[in-house]
Amino acid sequence: MNEQFLDLPKEKQSAIINAALEVFSKNEYKRAVTEDIAAKAGISKGLLFYYFHNKKSLYFYLMEYSIQLMMEQLIDEKYKSIKDFFELLEYVTHKKAAILVKNPYIYDFIMRAYFEVNNLADGDAGAALQNKLSGSYAEYLSGIDFSKFRQDVNPQDIFNMIFWLADGYIHDKRNKGIPIVIDEMVAEYKKWTVLIKRSAYKEEFLE
Repeated sequence: MNEQFLDLPKEKQSAIINAALEVFSKNEYKRAVTEDIAAKAGISKGLLFYYFHNKKSLYFYLMEYSIQLMMEQLIDEKYKSIKDFFELLEYVTHKKAAILVKNPYIYDFIMRAYFEVNNLADGDAGAALQNKLSGSYAEYLSGIDFSKFRQDVNPQDIFNMIFWLADGYIHDKRNKGIPIVIDEMVAEYKKWTVLIKRSAYKEEFLE
């Protein structure tokens, strides 16, 4: 990335970032068109490449940006004090809402990038990005009491399941042109977790 990108006004940076997040989240990497990104951002393709050199450089910048933003915005003192897996995810659902206001397509992008990164990055770069994705999960849940889970349940599988449910919920609303109402999203989350918790936790930890 050209450091001059960071000298742009924050509003212009956000416009470029959000345009790229939207296009990459809606398309496979090879089908994402940089002309579309530039048009949505209100700049020329040449200027886009001046800031990011090429398509892959832009994609990797978005990955770094998304992971960093998520960790900075989600992890606070209250977050660190929560020990229950499902209570933590409910708290995080509220926090994610604030991120969605500024970066509407960030979760869609992270979901797609999680599965595409191995095909895009070469050698050490690919390993580093994959480790960062895995590391963010480990840090995300570092304070959780995993002893509540049944021995035959992998907490990361449950984490992924809820992540996919939330991703599907957002996609469904967008496809129908219905605005996302945070209170409604949290209510849906609670329905999912009641069912999932029953199959994931040991009997003594079910309320």
